Amino acid sequence: MTPTRLIERFYHEVWNLADEAVAREILAPDFRFRGSLGPEKRGVDGFIDYTRQIHAALGGYTCTIFEIIEQGERAAVRLRFAGVHRGPFFGVEATGREIAWPGAAFFRFADGRIAELWVLGDVEAVKAQLGAAVGAGL
Repeated sequence: MTPTRLIERFYHEVWNLADEAVAREILAPDFRFRGSLGPEKRGVDGFIDYTRQIHAALGGYTCTIFEIIEQGERAAVRLRFAGVHRGPFFGVEATGREIAWPGAAFFRFADGRIAELWVLGDVEAVKAQLGAAVGAGL
C-alpha cells in the first residue's frame, strides 16, 4: 500500500469512522504519535485510547485532507479537523458548538505501515472557539 493510501485510510477510516481494526492493520506495533492536543502516545493501544478521548470530547469528529505531499518514506499533509464540542475539552465543559481548525501532519512509514506521526494543529483557534484560557490543556 502506498504512503498516500495509508494516509487516506488513516484519516477516513481510523479517525472519521473510528475503526480500531484498521488502526491495528496500518499502524506499526511501536507507532509513535505526537499531537498538538496532548502528550506523546506510543504503540497502537496508546493511540487508540487517544482517539477515543477525542471522539468523546468532539462528536462527529472528522479530518478532511486538502493536500498530501509524499517523498519516499515520509509525507506531509495539510488538513482540517472538526467536531461538535460534547465533552470536556481544553478544560471547557461541553458547549454544543461545532469547532474546526487547520493543521499539518508529518508521517514516517516503515515496512508498509505508519511508523510515526507528528501533528501540528492550530490550538489557539480551538481555544478561541471554546473560550478557553490560553495555556489550558486537553
